[in-house]
Amino acid sequence: MRKTKVILKIIVGFIYLLTPLFVIAQEAEAEASIRAIMSQTNVVGVSVAVVKNNKIIYTQSFGLKNIETNTPLTDDCIFRIASISKSFSATSIMQLVEAKKLSLEDDASDLIGFPLRNPKFPDKVITLKMLLSHRSSINDSQGYFSLDSINPATNPEYAKCYNNYAPGTGYMYCNLNYNMTGAIIEKYSGERFDQYVKHHVLDPLDIYGGYCVDSLDKNRFATIYEFNKETTKFTNSPNAYAPRSEEIAHYEMGKTTPIFSPTGGMKISATDLAKYMIMHMNLGKANGKRIISKRSSRLMQTPLSSDENYGLAILKTDKLIEGKTLTGHTGSAYGLFSTMFFEPNEKFGIVVISNGCNPVYDNGFNAFMKNTVNSLYKNLINK
Repeated sequence: MRKTKVILKIIVGFIYLLTPLFVIAQEAEAEASIRAIMSQTNVVGVSVAVVKNNKIIYTQSFGLKNIETNTPLTDDCIFRIASISKSFSATSIMQLVEAKKLSLEDDASDLIGFPLRNPKFPDKVITLKMLLSHRSSINDSQGYFSLDSINPATNPEYAKCYNNYAPGTGYMYCNLNYNMTGAIIEKYSGERFDQYVKHHVLDPLDIYGGYCVDSLDKNRFATIYEFNKETTKFTNSPNAYAPRSEEIAHYEMGKTTPIFSPTGGMKISATDLAKYMIMHMNLGKANGKRIISKRSSRLMQTPLSSDENYGLAILKTDKLIEGKTLTGHTGSAYGLFSTMFFEPNEKFGIVVISNGCNPVYDNGFNAFMKNTVNSLYKNLINK
C-alpha cells in the first residue's frame, strides 16, 4: 500500500513537471500556425487573446505596430475595435434599464428628444429595443456622424433614413442606431457617454481603454492601415484616432455624442477585450463585479430572429468554428478587423484584432481572422 502511494506521488510529480512543457509546446504550435497564416496573405499585425475555463490562458502579438517605423506590435498596444464597441453601449443601456431610468420598450422619440418615426409608418412606435437590435427600419444613407441626419428639424431629406418596412418587422445593420443610443445614455445617466462607459463598465473590470482618444496614451495606439488591392500596399488611416479636443470644448450632451462613436469608437487591447468578453461569457459578472444582471445578459445574447441571429449588440454564429455555435461580434473600419467570440457553455473564448489585413471573406468572415481563430481553437482549446 505504501509502495503504491509512493508510485502515485512520483507519477503526479512527473505530470506536474511535464505540464509546463506541454503548454509551451501548444503555444509554439499556435504561434507557428499563425505566422504561417500571416505569410499566406497581406497582414500588418495581429494581437490575440485566448480564454479557457474563464481564465486568459494566452496572449500574443505578431507583426508590426507601425510600418513606417518598423515598430513591432506588443500585447499592450490598443486598437480601435469598430463595431464590437456597440456591445459596450448596449451594456450601458442595460444598466440604466436595471436602474429603472428607462425601458427597452420606451418610445425612442421621447428618449432622443426629436420625432423618430418612419414617415411610411407614422403610427408605428420605434422603441429603444429596436435601435439596439437593428430592427428600427432606420438606415445610414444620410450618414451617422451627426444626429442631425435623422432629425426632421435639421435635415429636409430625413425621410431617406427610413426603409420601406415597418419598424420591428425587418432587420438592417445601422450605425446611426447606436450613435443615437449613446446620446440616450447621456440624457438618462447625466454623464458624458465616454465617461459613463469608463466609470460603469471599464473601471469595474480593471480595463484600460475608452472612446475618448484625448484621454488615452497615444504611444500605445496600433497604427491602423487600409489595404489597397490594386497596389497591394497599406495606407495609414489617421482618422481612426482623430483627436476630438475641439469638439469636446463645445460639447452638447445628448447631441454631439457621435464624436465618440458609440457605434464603433472603443479603443482597447486584445487582452483587455478578453477581460470584457469573460464578463459576457459569465452572464454579466467578472473580476468579482456584477456589471449587468443575468437577465440583462441573456437578453443581449438572445437573437430576435433566426434569420440574422442578432440580439442586442451580440450575435450568434455557427460559421466561424465548425461544429460550434459561438456568441460575440466582429468589427471593421479604416482597415482594422476585430473578432470577439465565446462559447458560454464550454467557457472558452477568442479575441483577434488586426491593425490591417487583406479583406478576403469566407462565409461572411474575414478569412485571415477566421483562420487565426480556428488555429487558436485547434492548438490551445481543443487539445
